[in-house]
Amino acid sequence: MARPADLVYEARHVRGVIRRNPRLLIGGVIVLVLLFVALAAPLISPYDPIKVDVSQNLEPPSLAHPLGTDDLGRDVLSRVIWGSRISLSVGVISVGIGFFVGVSLGLAAGYLGGLVDLLAMRAIDALLAFPALVLAISITAALGPQIQNAMIAIGIVAIPAYTRLTRGQVLSMREREFVVAARTIGATPLRVVMRHIFPNITNPLVVQATLGTAGAILAEAALSFLGLGAQPPDPSWGQDINYNARYLSNLMWWMSLGPGTAIFLAVFAFNFLGDALRDALDPRLRRAA
Repeated sequence: MARPADLVYEARHVRGVIRRNPRLLIGGVIVLVLLFVALAAPLISPYDPIKVDVSQNLEPPSLAHPLGTDDLGRDVLSRVIWGSRISLSVGVISVGIGFFVGVSLGLAAGYLGGLVDLLAMRAIDALLAFPALVLAISITAALGPQIQNAMIAIGIVAIPAYTRLTRGQVLSMREREFVVAARTIGATPLRVVMRHIFPNITNPLVVQATLGTAGAILAEAALSFLGLGAQPPDPSWGQDINYNARYLSNLMWWMSLGPGTAIFLAVFAFNFLGDALRDALDPRLRRAA
């Protein structure tokens, strides 16, 4: 159990980090609010997001419908709230796929070297030969336009970033004294990697995962905008922007404003948080500050 003095020190340390880097607090608060909205959607959503009521279609913002209604009479705010579930789920799951596969490949390639390194990096080079969004569109189109396939596609596109980052970190760590000592006393490669190398390279991976979540949310919005992600009538930010964009020429801006603002806030928050974590976790930047 932690001693009171240790708890006081940790609290002061956290306050100091936040004071030096307020972006950490701002980004973290926005992310927490988005997570709360996604988890509490059934409780805080004022209407059923897929319920059609043509008698109230195309209504401008009002007290009853703060963000107005679309051409089918569906409440835009409710669809934005429920759409956060899809966007954040895709962000977390696709980053999880890219993280697990990419880090595993990077650890193996960096530590074992030789043929394993050669094959792994040639596979990564093949993925990097295609623009990320084009590759995601191609994979999703091949698998079929479903949100689950969009998650897989975005996860595959994310693999190279984690592989290259992990491999570079492992190459810088594998000849350190404590790693050499572990090998000398007979530790297996798996134990050396998981016990001595991986715990010491997590900081840049956490930063990459946070920034990657922003990219995944934006990619999901793009795929849904193109009809390759969430399918009607499921609420999705990208899909709703595409569906409602036709009314912008009639000055019915409110239908696209809600999902567009939600995408901006989510991407902004995770990018802000990722930059703040990079500054807080990078010892070189801490010393420079």
